Amino acid sequence: MIQSKYDWKLLDVTPTEEFQKITKKLKLDQLAANTLWERGLHGQNEIEDFLNPSLDQLHDPYLLHDMEKAVTRIRQAIEAGEKILIYGDYDADGMTSASIMKSALDELGADEQSQVYLPNRFTDGYGPNLEVYKYWIEKEDITLIITVDNGIAGLEPIAWAQAKGVDVIVTDHHSLADELPNAFAIVHPRHPESQYPFDDLCGAGVAFKVATALLENVPVDMLDLAAIGTVADMVSLTDENRVIVALGLKQLQATDRIGLLELMRLAGCDLSNLNEDTIGFQIAPRLNALGRLDDPNPAVKLLIGWDEEECIEIAKTIDQWNSKRRTITDKIYQEAESMLDTDALVQVLYHSGWNKGVLGIVAGRLLEKIHRPVLILAEEDGILRGSGRSIEGFNIFEAMNKHRELFITFGGHAQACGLTIAQENVEKLKAVLAQELIDQKIDLDKKPEISLIGSLVFDDISIDTVKSLSKLAPFGMNNPLPRFLAKNYQVVQSRTMGADNQHLKLQLAQGKTQIDAVYFGHGDEQFEFEQVESELVVGLSANSWNGQTTLQMMIEDAKVVGIELLDIRSRKISLPENAVIFEKNYSKSDIMEKVLVVLDAPEDSVDFANLSQLIKENDFQVIYFKNQLKKSYYLSGAGTHEQFAMLYRALSQYPEFDVRYKLGSLSNYLKIPEGLLQKMIQVFEELGFVKIDEGLMTKIKDAPHKEISSSRIYQELLKTIQLQEFFSLAPVKEIYQKLMLE
Repeated sequence: MIQSKYDWKLLDVTPTEEFQKITKKLKLDQLAANTLWERGLHGQNEIEDFLNPSLDQLHDPYLLHDMEKAVTRIRQAIEAGEKILIYGDYDADGMTSASIMKSALDELGADEQSQVYLPNRFTDGYGPNLEVYKYWIEKEDITLIITVDNGIAGLEPIAWAQAKGVDVIVTDHHSLADELPNAFAIVHPRHPESQYPFDDLCGAGVAFKVATALLENVPVDMLDLAAIGTVADMVSLTDENRVIVALGLKQLQATDRIGLLELMRLAGCDLSNLNEDTIGFQIAPRLNALGRLDDPNPAVKLLIGWDEEECIEIAKTIDQWNSKRRTITDKIYQEAESMLDTDALVQVLYHSGWNKGVLGIVAGRLLEKIHRPVLILAEEDGILRGSGRSIEGFNIFEAMNKHRELFITFGGHAQACGLTIAQENVEKLKAVLAQELIDQKIDLDKKPEISLIGSLVFDDISIDTVKSLSKLAPFGMNNPLPRFLAKNYQVVQSRTMGADNQHLKLQLAQGKTQIDAVYFGHGDEQFEFEQVESELVVGLSANSWNGQTTLQMMIEDAKVVGIELLDIRSRKISLPENAVIFEKNYSKSDIMEKVLVVLDAPEDSVDFANLSQLIKENDFQVIYFKNQLKKSYYLSGAGTHEQFAMLYRALSQYPEFDVRYKLGSLSNYLKIPEGLLQKMIQVFEELGFVKIDEGLMTKIKDAPHKEISSSRIYQELLKTIQLQEFFSLAPVKEIYQKLMLE
């Protein structure tokens, strides 16, 4: 069944004439111009800045809180030969953050004094870990710790380190709690005392700003790492982040980082056509897979190491972990899906056998499926650790922050969190989060909104349209790929593709133009798209194959126009479970389902009226028309004059005829289908031509002459034939309309 995931909002975009002149001067087509207008970019200067990201658009790093204090302390440590620990995180943002910071320190001559440690998800957990701090301070004589992509929630470990005379410089971007750590310096774009003009840097972005301040120039060679962290952490791709990613992609395309090159080769990246999706779907998932399942520290060697043999081996290992990650994730997802409580406002699911490293992915997939906040946790000795994902409009970090006493640790963002909690507090957690949803009047049944720039006219778009729209890239949070409405088209061809045929490819025709459209994960809806009138939310892309580049639509959502009417008269398909089934002699019952299967075609006016009433009184979303015939009269007809004459002559030859046992023989002899023959005999009996007593039929002598057409049975048979022909041959839309007019 085709069901939309989003609430579609078709925007009324009406740019001014002055704006149109500007965009034409900049050689942007209408769809690209409309997108800029809708996103609030109206003046020529701001449009040109948006279209041409440059280093001079980056902000002064010293506007960040405590930046000068942090830089002074780091330089002091380098000059004094102090041992410095860069303490990162186990995801792609943490890996790139640590790599940037290490590279900056190395350039300042601290390559021998500085070390990187990325905590192990399974043994250390997220953020500052007191035992790990103790080890590095007591065993390795560390005197300065620089956190990257973490630290803002590390109150106890940081306080312990500072008390031991070891300064901790926190560089982070995660949500701020009520109490901040007593660190030597906190470099954070959202710090209450910060003057920074852009507050949505990721961990790698903050580390990049520290590196800029330390090196006293913009380290262009580190932009590729900053871009990976920025895209991977799904922060806003506006303002400074847009510059970092746009220029970082160019740097990535020309990178000579051995490990990254090998990882991209293994991932099948097209190095001549790198974009934000290359990072989001090919590079970042592989880096994250290492941190999800194994020790993340080799990632730093992969990103900034120069030992070719070692880097290539690390890349291969990471790619292998990514394959394992997919398998593990799919298994846990299936198990968690079976545990869902459909009545619960918040899903809190846990199991002792689950791998903690992939729980965030599972939570995200379940969130998309059920549109409810989801926490997925792994249990060990009564302690649960895992991740949560929340719906748009419900800040799960703030909701949990009100009940800090329930947690051993927690942290995160508005829509994502990580937590550790005692099993005994799980029910309390469910209750308080559910109450928060109620108190905030969150409508869990409301679909997330998706904005559409306008409706597509197929004849007006081409590969040049894609080139024009690509000038608005990189796309991501707060600068999404422009989506458009596609409607009033015909599906002229469809096929499934991919492993297990899970994806769908359609060829759509409108006007004089045909365009291919791809819908990932919807291969099982091929039959529906072939039959029903639908509308689509699409993005536009270029598809290159065999040296040719063509326009292609990427479907993001779909819905049926009106009710979904499906013709399965000549198809063998599995009928949906729990559907309402209309069969011969159907009797009305309470209807709960939204799917109807017309298994048997109505045989008479009573059946037809019952079916009509059933459809009118229920809000069915889908109707399958199988329209089986118990006895097919419309093919054999109601009997010709010659056939009735043949039957009458045959009866004259037999004073008595046993219709119970010899009807088949008579059917073969007269070459009249048995079902029709039975009806013809009933007509004869009604008109008084024959008498049937206990299965024996005798012809009545001197029976009065009557027209066959005067028989009520014959008249009903004609109506049945007409009804059967209609339900067998008419388009299902016409059948539905007739039922609704009854």
